[in-house]
Amino acid sequence: MRRLSAILALTCLLVPLAPAPAGATVRDSAASTPAFNSTVWSLAFRGDVIYAGGSFTEVTFRGRTYVRKRLAAFSARTGAVLAWNPTANGTVRSLAVTRTGRPAVYAVGDFDEIGGVRRDAVARLDAVTGRVAPFSHRVSGTASTLAVGAGRIYIGGSFGAVDGVTRRNLAAFSHRTGALDRGFRAATDGRVRALAATRTRLYAGGDFHRVGGTAQARLAAVTTAAGVPVRAFRPKAPAFVMDIAVSPTGISTSTGGPGGRAVGYTPAGAIRWTHLFDGDVHNLAVLRGITYVGGHFDRACRTTSTIAQLGCPAGYAPRVKLAALDTHGRLTAWNPRANGTWGVQVVTADPARARIAAGGAFTAVGGRTRSRLALFTTP
Repeated sequence: MRRLSAILALTCLLVPLAPAPAGATVRDSAASTPAFNSTVWSLAFRGDVIYAGGSFTEVTFRGRTYVRKRLAAFSARTGAVLAWNPTANGTVRSLAVTRTGRPAVYAVGDFDEIGGVRRDAVARLDAVTGRVAPFSHRVSGTASTLAVGAGRIYIGGSFGAVDGVTRRNLAAFSHRTGALDRGFRAATDGRVRALAATRTRLYAGGDFHRVGGTAQARLAAVTTAAGVPVRAFRPKAPAFVMDIAVSPTGISTSTGGPGGRAVGYTPAGAIRWTHLFDGDVHNLAVLRGITYVGGHFDRACRTTSTIAQLGCPAGYAPRVKLAALDTHGRLTAWNPRANGTWGVQVVTADPARARIAAGGAFTAVGGRTRSRLALFTTP
């Protein structure tokens, strides 16, 4: 009976909240959420449920500790840990949730087993029960990022083949059948760290310098069906790209290298704005025109920058591990302050309910205990 109640709680639908005004930031203070005993690397929203992946093995909420080996789910409304519990035997690096058909959660990472079932680096899980789906592939290398869109699941990383078929750092699968999409032939000459899909484009970021034989360093777009480079998108990324977020005005990216940057691009790849930080910007998400960034930085430039600029002529403003930029890339007043050396590793948005979730290696936000997970809601 307890399991049935938990599953019913997981599947219930909430009345949508009134939308937040465009350009308004979420609260600085983080809501009460479960505490994780190790790094949270990935987060995904589905309605009122948040799925988490990482290297953790335990999750604690209101004095009760639950065994959750590298995968967990909880209520964004109450913080309650849910019964969803597919265990992975290695770190989960990225999660994505499908919006069509029976809801599914896709995971990639360093595992070769989930829920006692052999799964090599990529798996599909039932979003309600956590049951491992019959979606099994062999990845020759490491998969560390994924995206869903255009009826497909895309994975990226550092690998040379999938199911014995040559696939260099990028591969696609049919969401309907689960089969490797043999018509999608995008390839890169280096690691793919980030993916984001739209109806017609798959954006990829990483350490590469060529895509499908075409010179294109660190950031590129390919067609969602065939993986052919989109020649109308010609960005000049200043450093390796760690994350990509799609917005109505184009895309935003986070980068490492000397310091760290968040960069906004038009759909053609022209730079709209650049904002510098004093450490890597690991991840970002766009919500209501605001770009939320997370990383291991402690300061942000007070003004936007040029793409070649390394310093901050106007000086720095304190922004510890988290910051927000407006639609022109300008620093906002949002300043929740996470701690830790490595700080924030993932930022994700819930557009329907105007929420931002952040995960990583931090243990406090705004001076209050928030162990490796923080949820920010709209005022």
